[in-house]
Amino acid sequence: MKALQIVKYGKIKDSLSINEVEKPSLKPNDILVEVKAVSLNPIDYKIVEGKLKDMISLNLPITIGFDVSGVVIEKGASVNNFEIGDEIYSRVPQEQMGTIAELVSVNSDLVAKKPKNSSFEEAAGLPLTGLTAIQALESVGIKENDRILIHAGSGGVGSFAIQYAKAKGAIVYTTTSSKNVDWVKALGADRVIDYKTEDYKEVAKNLDIVFDTLGDEYTFDAFEIIKEGGKVTTIAGLPDEETAKQMGMKEYKLPEKLSKLIEKKAAIYKLTWMQPDAEQLNSISKMVENGDIKPIVDLIYSFEDSIDAYLYLATERAKGKVIISMS
Repeated sequence: MKALQIVKYGKIKDSLSINEVEKPSLKPNDILVEVKAVSLNPIDYKIVEGKLKDMISLNLPITIGFDVSGVVIEKGASVNNFEIGDEIYSRVPQEQMGTIAELVSVNSDLVAKKPKNSSFEEAAGLPLTGLTAIQALESVGIKENDRILIHAGSGGVGSFAIQYAKAKGAIVYTTTSSKNVDWVKALGADRVIDYKTEDYKEVAKNLDIVFDTLGDEYTFDAFEIIKEGGKVTTIAGLPDEETAKQMGMKEYKLPEKLSKLIEKKAAIYKLTWMQPDAEQLNSISKMVENGDIKPIVDLIYSFEDSIDAYLYLATERAKGKVIISMS
């Protein structure tokens, strides 16, 4: 069978190749999936470029990809929650990375049936972004009437987070570029801030929550605009000490600059290191079927054009998800 593989670390077009690989083997609790569609995520090309070598150890060549939708065609002896022919989706764990392939084996405990009203392409775009947004927002207890700023509202995580926060009854501010203002507003945001013409720190003040999807100075600046006792949840900033331990950083201490900002505002600060979760995928399916969440697909590429898809994703211009269709 064919798969898209990382053959070396470096530039995307030089480091990815479509290769012939062996059919995956099944453990007792695995299902074998005929892949229909996969979505691409920034973590993928960061792995290709070698930026995560210290955190994620790989033996190259290795198949790339974490999100998948498809059809169950075989199942292990211990699998009783899925049947042959079921239409599923999943975000596979790191040790099972490799969804951009004709077939993939996945631990059935991490799989959910895809939303009935979604195509395979739409469903493939939901797992990583949806799980990331939900886990980041729930880690700080988002609730009705919370005033929240979500950075980068036109991105995969941002566009899901806006819809999820609105479904929870929050008052949503978000940032985006001029060309995407109307598009993001249609997702439900209460106040869309054009970062090219407005200073978000002047518009969004005294907030309950900031969802930092950008990192660097945006992480620190979040503390300027939260209220006393407010919360900063990040997927791109420095780890909090609890999350650092989960990531294996046993000697990690919160940097002094960040520690002082947290203390000054009596704030809660949390980095989310997203974990696969079938129960949350099931809740996403229900929200999509109920109309609370709409999958956002930007472009769909063929499997043969997978490398071009990654090159487009790396421009950081995508509105929603970039998808590879395997059919």
